[in-house]
Amino acid sequence: MCSVLETIMLVCFGFSWPLNVIKAVKARSARNMSLPFIMLIITGYIAGITAKLMSHQVNYVLAAYFLNLAIVLVNLGVYFRNKRLDSESENSHICFTSTAVAEK
Repeated sequence: MCSVLETIMLVCFGFSWPLNVIKAVKARSARNMSLPFIMLIITGYIAGITAKLMSHQVNYVLAAYFLNLAIVLVNLGVYFRNKRLDSESENSHICFTSTAVAEK
């Protein structure tokens, strides 16, 4: 029963991550994303996986941990992509503003 409840918890968390990734991809900005939060979640999933392996409880719950971890790692990649897009946007804005001021 404990494994079933743990899996339900992981599935509930797991459904939120793909939605978060889709939202972040569409936003094309890291402004509303938190790197420390993403890293904390990754650390938690790694701790859960490690606990399962150390206690020799290798079962279907472990698959849910790995799936969630994979999706959060995708989220981490999207964060860095969006951070780069933010930087490019700021640089192009600075160049545009500098050019406009120089022309006056």
